[in-house]
Order: sequence, then C-alpha cells, then structure tokens
Amino acid sequence: MPLYKRKPFPLVDSPDDLEPRDLVFQVRFTKEIFKDYQEYLKRINLYRRRIWTCKVTGKANLTYEEALVSEQHAAEKVQQFPKELMAPVLHIIQFSTLTLRDLLVTLSRKLQERQLVEGLELHVRKKDKSFPCKILKILEDSDPISYEVGWIGKDKKVTGSSVVNFNDLIRRKLPVSREVLKSFIRESTSQSSPWVIHDNLAREHGISTKPPEDSNDDDDDARKKKNKRKEPEDDNSLIRRKKAKKGVLTAEEEPIKYPIDDSLVKPDADDPKFTDRPPPSRDFGVPEEYVGDLLMVWDFCSSFGRWLHLSPFSLEDFESAICHKDTNLNLIMESHSAFFQLLIKDEGDYFTAVQKKKRKSKVTLLNWSEYLCDFLEMKEISEFSTHIATIKRGHYGLLDPHYKLAIFRELVVCALDTDAFRDRLDDSIEQQQALAAKKRGVALEEGRKRREEKLLKAESNGKEVLNGHSLENGGKVHHYENGSDDKQNGSNGKQNGCNDKENGSNSKSKGSNDKQNGDVAEEENKHILVYRRKKAWSRERNSVDEPSSNEEHKESDTRSRDKRNEAKENRNEGQTKEVLQKEIEKLYVCTYSLGKDKDYNRYWFFRHEGRLFIESSDSKHWGYYSAKEELDALMGSLNPKGERERALQKQLQKSYDKISLALQRRSKGIAFNIALEEAVVRRSTRVHASVRDNPAKAFLRYVNKWKE
Repeated sequence: MPLYKRKPFPLVDSPDDLEPRDLVFQVRFTKEIFKDYQEYLKRINLYRRRIWTCKVTGKANLTYEEALVSEQHAAEKVQQFPKELMAPVLHIIQFSTLTLRDLLVTLSRKLQERQLVEGLELHVRKKDKSFPCKILKILEDSDPISYEVGWIGKDKKVTGSSVVNFNDLIRRKLPVSREVLKSFIRESTSQSSPWVIHDNLAREHGISTKPPEDSNDDDDDARKKKNKRKEPEDDNSLIRRKKAKKGVLTAEEEPIKYPIDDSLVKPDADDPKFTDRPPPSRDFGVPEEYVGDLLMVWDFCSSFGRWLHLSPFSLEDFESAICHKDTNLNLIMESHSAFFQLLIKDEGDYFTAVQKKKRKSKVTLLNWSEYLCDFLEMKEISEFSTHIATIKRGHYGLLDPHYKLAIFRELVVCALDTDAFRDRLDDSIEQQQALAAKKRGVALEEGRKRREEKLLKAESNGKEVLNGHSLENGGKVHHYENGSDDKQNGSNGKQNGCNDKENGSNSKSKGSNDKQNGDVAEEENKHILVYRRKKAWSRERNSVDEPSSNEEHKESDTRSRDKRNEAKENRNEGQTKEVLQKEIEKLYVCTYSLGKDKDYNRYWFFRHEGRLFIESSDSKHWGYYSAKEELDALMGSLNPKGERERALQKQLQKSYDKISLALQRRSKGIAFNIALEEAVVRRSTRVHASVRDNPAKAFLRYVNKWKE
C-alpha cells in the first residue's frame, strides 16, 4: 500500500446501507465506494497529487496509482529473488541498525563471499594485471578472510599457490542486482530502525523475533532524547491550538502566515502586478512524452563523457540523429560503443554474452549492430524482442525514435549498475562534499572578517570624534599662550635695548679707542637677537600647525592602504569561492529540477544546454523557454505567497545570471547559424556545396575525439 507522509494510508470502508439500485461512485484502482460525489471527487483529487511514496522502492513524488504500479513491479522483481539466499539474507537484516545503503553494502559483500567456494576458477588482480587461478582453500581463521589460490597455467593445470585477500579477487557478478536486493529488503520488513522482518517470514525461516537486549536499551535512549527535544507548551499557545481545532479563531486573531500551499493562495488587493506567463515552445523532433528520456540520455552522455570516452555533442545534434533514418550514423554508433565498452570491462552478464558469440574486441560501424542485438537478447524485454530482426537486417534507422530512446535508457541503467561507475560516483560525491565544506569555511571566515571590520570602524570613528574635539580646544589655548610669550619677549627686548643704550652711553664716556668697538658690538647683538626671535616664533608656529597636518596625512594614508588591502582580500575571497564553485560543478553527479509552480510543473536547466525546460505534472508534455525576455516574464508571474512558486522564484534568482547568459549565448548561436545557412544557399551553383556544410546537418560530421 502506498505511503502518505511515510505512513500507511487507510482506505475508506464501503457503506453498510447500500441498496442494489443505489447510484455510487467507485475509485478504479482502490475499489473504494462513495455515495456522495463531492467526497468521491475530494478523494480522487487527493490520489492525483504527487505526495505518495512507493512502500517497496522508496520512490517519492508519485501519484497514488503510480505508487501502486511501482509496488507491483517491485513485487515482481522480488519474486525473482533466489530462495536459497532468503534465509541468510533475512538473518543479516533482522534487527540490524544499519542504514539502507550500508546494509546493501554488507549484504553484497556477504553474497560475494558466499559465491567463493573451494574449487571455483576465477581471476586475481596483481600489479594491474589479471591472472587465472583456482581457490584451493578458504582461510577463515584470518581477519579479514584470505584465500589460498593455485595459479592455472596454459595447460589448465595448477602450477603454484599463493595467499590473496578478498579485494584482490576479480569477483563474479552478484546473483541478484542491488535494485532487487533493495526491493527485497523493503518488501520483507515492517520496520526500518532497527530493521524488523515480518513475523510470517521469521517463522518460515526459523529466525528469532525477540530483539536483543542491546537494541532495547538503544530504543529507550532514543525515546528519552526525543522526549527531551520537545519543549513545554505554554498556556496561551495551548488555548490557541485548541481553538484552532474547534474553528473558533477568526481571521483577525489568526492572520495568514505566508507562504502557504499554492492552491490555497487567493488574489489580494495588496498583491503586486504579476506578468502573464509566456507559453513555452514545443517544437521537438520526438514525441513530447519521450522528451524526458531524450534529455536524460543526452545529459548522462554529456556529463560523464570523460568516463565513457565519448566527446560531447549538442542536444539538437542528438535529437536529429535519433530522428534520422540512416543506420550507420557515427554519433549513434559511438554512443552505443561507449556503453558496450563499459559493460564489457565490468565483466558481467553482457561480457559473458559477448564471449559466447566470440565477438571482436573493437566496435566499428560494421559490427556495432551485432553488439546491440547481443544486449537486447540478454535483457529479454518483450518491447525490444520484436525489433531484433530489424536491427540484424541492418535497418536500425527505421525504428521509431521512442524505441531508440528506450534502448539508450536501458543502457544508462546498466551503466549505473556497474561497479566501476558506482565507485567513481562515490568518489565524486566525497570530493563534492569536501569542496562544499571548504566553501562554507571560506564563507564563514569572510563573515567573521566583515564583523571584525565593522567593529574596528566603529571604534576608530569614536576615537576620531574625541580626538578632533580635544585638538580644537588644545590648539586655541596653545596659540594664546604663545601670544603672551611673544608679548613678554617684546618687553624683555625693550629692557635689553635700554640696557644696551646705557652700556653704549657708558662706552661713550670711555676713551675714543673704545667707541668704534662698542658700536660694532651693539649692531651685532641686535642682528643676533632679531634672528633668534624669528626662528623661535616660526618653530612655535610649526609646533602648533604641523602635528595636526601630519596626523591627517598619516590617517589618510592608513585609510587608503586599508581600503586597498580590503579590496584585494575581497577580490581573492571572491576568486576562491568562484574556483571552488567551478570545481564542484565539474564533479557533476545528477541534475535536479529548479522547482515547481502552482500547477506542479517542473522546471529544468542543464549545464550544457541554453534552454529552460518545463515538464508537466504527468511528465507527458514538455516545453522550453529560449529567450531572456521569457525568463523575466516567468519570474514576474510567480507568486511568492505560495510555497512551490516561492521556492522556484528563489532558485531562479540564485541562478539568474547563469541561465540568462546561456539563453543569450544560444540566441546568438542561432542567429549565426541562420546567417551561415543563408550564405550556403547563396553560394554559386558552380561550387556544388555539400549538404554537410549546413549547420543543421552538423550531427553528420560528429567525430569522437575522446575515443580510447
């Protein structure tokens, strides 16, 4: 039964007072019966909302019917689970406290160890090479478990023996895929923390249903912590909550707190003027319901091209190649070849199927369809079985585009299930997390520096105000004191002059020989006194004026130097954050939608494509915006009072520069291609221009530059 808010959703019981002639309304997929049409309509609308979760696979954002179908498919896969593995797997699951991911890793390792029995022939990885061997003995006493293997020579005989670890063995494929194992865990358990299997399965396989004592203690501790987290509720909030349940609160007592669910938002007089949402373009080459598969396959090939050794190509080229009727297109062949090489290196089921057919190791234009037929025969999907004969006759191009995309979709699923790809994804996720932590550290350090600078500026401004006030007062007083000193010096000068005159008169009374010397001395003394007074006065004036001017110059130099250093630090921090963001984007794992509007339409933006795509709620209709004006109109039409449109508007604002730049770049590219097409058309007929010169036929000129 599908889950609602992670809990089972009970169905409505049938009315007891039904008469044979009563008109009723029945839900097709739940068999629920309603006598009132409004109740029936309310329940149908609830089932159509994307709020349901598949109980077995854990897929979310599904309708009720989609969740039912998902559970049925998962149940069919669980039926394929080998019966001989059920008991050991259930023993490991029972009362395990591991997360689902860790539990899958543990089960996969145990199943692989279970496959390694004495006498099994396999390969050992040694110095980047693989050598055939045979397991002679399992050394279970060692930790971790080791294996004594015998080396197999060219004559198929054991020539020597060695002890190797579990990680050195090139293991066989698991008897079941991880997807089936995950579905089996969810289907066979009734609780996930810790994992508890159903009672009937426990009785059938002889597994204890009594939890160990340690798990009970852990549960009590977790329950206590959960109760501690709950804060006591005050009387006012308790009264308001009770009134709200009874419907007593009025609009004045309980105003609407936005954002709310978009379907409940009503027009208000205070709302800003929203722009009309532009209609999206829908000129796709493939049917609209398969555009999602087209985007998924192209985005996978473009993002993981380095791992696949497949050079990138545009979405338009890929779409044109899918719709083209030619069989031996280089773009199609290279794309299939990249997936085939990855599956062969994984040494799984496809590797075994190719080895049985004794295919050549190199995939070319002549034999790539044979590898494709081997893949379709291995999958045994009824949808593809009717087209294998057509492909063998060399008419792959005659298949409908949605069949070609379905084949690519299965190739992507198989590629994601390979061990090599999963290991690389785990490494990329770890590197992304490390870079994101480093980026957060840079942002925190930047915020701390800004706060410190604000505090320093506030302190310096306060000191400047105090120093400026004291400097003005001190300057006036100091100037007044200097003036009084000058006056005193002047009076002293007069007295000195009188004394000089007296000395001069006395010298006159002396002999005639002393008269000339006395006059010369008097003149020299006058010049010396005037010079000393001027120098002292200028020194005192400079002592008043120069300190303030020097301090102002020093402060201005310090401020300009601080501004330059601050600008340099901000520039370096901005560059560091940009570099980290670019590194995070390089470690691409998957593309997430930007959000949903009030009608549950999803919005997608891909890194390598200059368009903003719109997916309908049922995934059957697609469109796109290709102009910056359309993006602006879309953002102006979103109502921030709704939860979905508020979140979508926030994401669009966050990525606005990047999206608008991509849209403008694509518009310029289209204008250039149109001009180029017109130039090709105007070319003289004597030149006989090739069709391949046309930009619309660029997919015919594709060359894989990253091929191994």
